[in-house]
Amino acid sequence: MEFKRREPQTFIERISKLVDRASEYFAHRKGLLPMLGMLLIFLNLLLTIFLPADMFLVRTNLALHIGLLVAIFGILLAWAL
Repeated sequence: MEFKRREPQTFIERISKLVDRASEYFAHRKGLLPMLGMLLIFLNLLLTIFLPADMFLVRTNLALHIGLLVAIFGILLAWAL
């Protein structure tokens, strides 16, 4: 049995393949990223209610900001696909 040796891929080729696979995956799941973003926003609400105010996650509202970015990106991606 003979094995073919693959040539090393450039960074651009790897990124291109990653984007192709991601767009194929999200084309069939258009609401996944906005739902995940809304879940992170709700998680931020729960964190601010139940955790002390001096914790890093509560003080910076990190889950809120990441949730908004994921939701907006998901809406734009669903609109484009």
